[in-house]
Amino acid sequence: MKFQGVQNMLGRTGGKVPNQFEIYAAEGVYFQSYDTIIAFRPYGGGKVQLDRDKWDFSVTTGKYRNQFLGCDKAATLKKIKSGEYEFADLNG
Repeated sequence: MKFQGVQNMLGRTGGKVPNQFEIYAAEGVYFQSYDTIIAFRPYGGGKVQLDRDKWDFSVTTGKYRNQFLGCDKAATLKKIKSGEYEFADLNG
């Protein structure tokens, strides 16, 4: 069984970043910025989902989204275009 719970993301110095979270659920890991789910990475290699309205909300959200996904915005846009990432309503 995979860890289930919430952890603050870590900054460059290794300290916990307030308001930026990774949520470990049975189906995968969510990235939440403040009170908004930004991205979901499923276990087992399914498609990464980005919230269609909030995925690129602010500079800070983008910084930690990039950290969560392991790629910068340009690479994220390429993955959206190729279909590797998809948009979803993660805050419905």
